[in-house]
Amino acid sequence: MAPSLTETVSLRAPPVAISLKSDGGHNKENLIGYKCEKDVEIKGTDKVPPVSYPEYLPVWDNETERYPPLEYFEHYDHGKDADASFPDLLPKGQVEVDQITPFIGSEVHGVQLSQLSDKGKDQLALYVAQRRVVAFRDQDFASRPIQEVVDYAGYFGRHHIHQTSGAPKGFPEIHLVFRGADDRTGEEFLKQRTNTITWHSDVTFEKQPPGTTFLYALDGPTTGGDTLFADMVQAYKRLSPGFRERLHGLKAVHSGLEQINASLNGGGIARRDPVTSEHPIVRTHPVTGEKALYVNPQFTRYIVGYKKEESDHLLKFLYDHIALSQDVQARIRWKAGTVVVWDNRVACHSAVFDWEDGQRRHIARLTPQAEPPYETPFDG
Repeated sequence: MAPSLTETVSLRAPPVAISLKSDGGHNKENLIGYKCEKDVEIKGTDKVPPVSYPEYLPVWDNETERYPPLEYFEHYDHGKDADASFPDLLPKGQVEVDQITPFIGSEVHGVQLSQLSDKGKDQLALYVAQRRVVAFRDQDFASRPIQEVVDYAGYFGRHHIHQTSGAPKGFPEIHLVFRGADDRTGEEFLKQRTNTITWHSDVTFEKQPPGTTFLYALDGPTTGGDTLFADMVQAYKRLSPGFRERLHGLKAVHSGLEQINASLNGGGIARRDPVTSEHPIVRTHPVTGEKALYVNPQFTRYIVGYKKEESDHLLKFLYDHIALSQDVQARIRWKAGTVVVWDNRVACHSAVFDWEDGQRRHIARLTPQAEPPYETPFDG
């Protein structure tokens, strides 16, 4: 069982000065608003109905308050204990499973995640590691007490407290992806960019980034706002043996500074001092043993020991390889009652901000942390 929530957030650190950039750049945080007009959201507008789950409206902590640095904890992946025939998660004759693509992505009907036993949760961790991302339809996460859902996700690891995002009042463990009624943030973003795609794996700048991760729909546009996922195991396998061998042993620096800069420049907050971490470019999954690429353009900054030009060129190749490999990608369409579960260690993702009519997009994320990324010896 993960450490208790009180251990995670019981202390606050004093405020610190953070050096800001003059421009937040093309960070995905530039697509996020840092304001919520509660009365407007509850009442709705002429074009947008009232928010479905007002208890999930975001609040931001006082800017003078900060959390202490995250400390190491021993993570145990419950997928190691799972029955690989998935009798509790996918009971025969009761559940319908559609494979979105051969490698990545499944859509499941007929099981209620909130009712899973611990054995079922173990199987969930393994199944998601194997399929990278799974969309469970007709779920009741959003209508259950928030504390119950927080406790549920805590089975999979210590909750990550996001350094900048809004959260439901009293529940900093929940990261809210929120675009309110008549929000036009995307229009400003597209004045700098030709598209809104921002491939990333969540908070890879942490020493212990997340593993099994939950995202569940609260409100969304009638069409648009999908999420793209890419299979980083298959992306690694598509490389030649010689190229894969060259990547082994390399480490890259991942930074959270730019995310904090984008937040503060946009009127948001910083709950903790920014951190950087070194992680292997190729990481190994602790349960499946599969190797996966572990770089992303949002948080990876440079390759340790390489000159700038060398690092930039190699990282650009890997980013382009991931973005262009649509044959190892899946697209998840959001519907009411959807819970998407994915493994951040072997999948990266990007939201698609393709609706322009001001409809609300409101999604909640629970982000249990996992083990520090590690690499096993090259095996061909």
